[in-house]
Amino acid sequence: QVQLVESGGGLVQAGGSLRLSCAASGNIGSINVMGWYRQAPGAQRELVASITSGRTTNYADSVKGRFTISRDNAKNTVYLQMNSLKPEDTAVYYCNGNIRRTLAYTYLNYWGQGTQVTVSA
Repeated sequence: QVQLVESGGGLVQAGGSLRLSCAASGNIGSINVMGWYRQAPGAQRELVASITSGRTTNYADSVKGRFTISRDNAKNTVYLQMNSLKPEDTAVYYCNGNIRRTLAYTYLNYWGQGTQVTVSA
């Protein structure tokens, strides 16, 4: 089994900061891309940021310059530092990992349970 567990969500005022963490655990062989997605009420889930095992990053235009994704490969953990938060950043944030289980040949996508981020005006 593979699990992704997020932490760090909460309520913050506009202009504030939060740091999300997501730790992958279980029967892990290797992890390719890790990413953060978010879903606001009534909206589709969207990519916020992603990072490869070689630390190449990709960001949604709406968060460029405000959010920073990073990862610790030794800890199988990905982080999302969110600065200058806006009310429109309010959503449930989900961690995603493209993971190969030990002794497996293929990579599969795994999701965390989600963590709520609420930004008040």
